[in-house]
Amino acid sequence: MLDSILTLAPGSLTVTTLICLAASLVLGVVIAVVYMYRNIYSKSFVITLALLPAMVQAVILMVNGNLGVGVAVMGAFSLVRFRSIPGSASEITSIFFAMAVGLATGMGFIGYAVIFTVVISVVMLLYSVVRFGEGNQSQRTLRIVIPEDLDYTGLFDDLFSEFTKKATLERVQTTNLGSLYELRYTITLTDPKREKELIDKIRQRNGNLNISCTRVATGKEEL
Repeated sequence: MLDSILTLAPGSLTVTTLICLAASLVLGVVIAVVYMYRNIYSKSFVITLALLPAMVQAVILMVNGNLGVGVAVMGAFSLVRFRSIPGSASEITSIFFAMAVGLATGMGFIGYAVIFTVVISVVMLLYSVVRFGEGNQSQRTLRIVIPEDLDYTGLFDDLFSEFTKKATLERVQTTNLGSLYELRYTITLTDPKREKELIDKIRQRNGNLNISCTRVATGKEEL
């Protein structure tokens, strides 16, 4: 079942090619559906994922049995560079997933391609459902704007001790031609439900100037 159908039926190349093409298209749709689960996507990218295994399979079939297979494999994987901007980690993973399936079907290993698609799809769905790899949901990046005549040293320490487990001053910079300071903290909230209460108390001390409290950006979404 896991042998290449190209070697099992060398006399019916047209039939085996159609079988490989059908398998590539079906598995490509499976990969696209798996990617759409809990991911932000565009129609063009989903269509690309659905068709990529068939396109890679066509390239491999044309050079199957020749020394150019190695060159074709390297050329096929270089297709990742078709994007003009860096892709997210999930996009790059899905592209390699689709290309790997296309390589397997292009060499005639339909059984391997099906097993690989099922196993990787199940694992991807499992990882997206569970909390594996998620950061601390209580961490925030807090930006506070204060007047230039206000000493920020220890200004919010009592509030941080009440509402946070940890607060670190990451950066201080001047804004508005030096008339304001912007303080950036990384904080870990004791209770995320009290976030608004913390902001309201900070507003009373910074003269109701701008305050922003956002999730901490990991900076690792792109590959």
